[in-house]
Amino acid sequence: MMDYTDRHFRYLLRCLSPSALLYTEMVNAQAILRGDTRRLLEFDPFEHPVALQLGGSEPELLAKAASIGAEFGYDEINLNCGCPSDRVQAGRFGACLMAAPDLVAECVAAMRSAVSIPVTVKCRIGIEPRSPGDEYEFLHDFVTKVSAAGCRALILHARNAVLTGLSPKENREVPPLRFDLATRLRLDFPAIELVVNGGIRSLPQVAVYLEEFDGVMLGREICENPYRLAELHRMTHDPLWQPLRHDIIARYREYVSAHWSPGQRLAPMLRHVLALYAGQPRARSWRRFISERASNIDAAPDLLENALRIVAPTDATLAPSWSTG
Repeated sequence: MMDYTDRHFRYLLRCLSPSALLYTEMVNAQAILRGDTRRLLEFDPFEHPVALQLGGSEPELLAKAASIGAEFGYDEINLNCGCPSDRVQAGRFGACLMAAPDLVAECVAAMRSAVSIPVTVKCRIGIEPRSPGDEYEFLHDFVTKVSAAGCRALILHARNAVLTGLSPKENREVPPLRFDLATRLRLDFPAIELVVNGGIRSLPQVAVYLEEFDGVMLGREICENPYRLAELHRMTHDPLWQPLRHDIIARYREYVSAHWSPGQRLAPMLRHVLALYAGQPRARSWRRFISERASNIDAAPDLLENALRIVAPTDATLAPSWSTG
């Protein structure tokens, strides 16, 4: 999720779930090789397990970028074949790659030969416009080729990607969801790990899809309500897991203090906690208090402590009372 799942957000999410597999933003393979590699790839060990999502279409460059990612300690390399934005298409990566399954297979094979960690692909069920033919046949052909190249798992957004005429936001909402195609794929490719994505917003939905598929990926729902991840961990792993929101803020404040220095703006680190109290009393006041102050040049990590007084119990403190190990 471009411009959102940065290392700060992933740290916050790990406080909410000890087990969820987290994904980076899509990172251009060329930027890793020619840019500030450490800034792009460095992450806190607390984030594990975490997957590096790559964008690109040149097998050799992707193999090199994957190798660097493995050296940084990522647990998985994921090739993005699902993003429909014009900017991504201009670089010939994202959803437009579904029209070139042989090239994607070459990319997967090159990355598989370069790393020992899993290589996976995130894609749509199809693209529009595309060459004529049966809708499922198009998807089946794509999966046949990438799985033969060594793709261990497929994260399938169960919508077509409309490459012209729709914005990225509209591409998450307008094309209809087709989980029936994912079901057919599950039957035809029992050996591949199949994770479904798209329009999944509730715990009951997750429970239903986990009965049929190997996993569920949530994006916007977690951005809009991060605490949902703790609820998911309680549902799938530990029925006693119920971290208090102010304890999560306590742990996150430690992280902010460790990575902040005077003169550095706090807004990029604090924007991710704005939705933590979604659906809770005084959530709007919490968001407004932080939003209005985090961009100030003199803002410091104790801003979180002041904000906590708005929403937390009167006896709550920013001294962590729990541990994630």
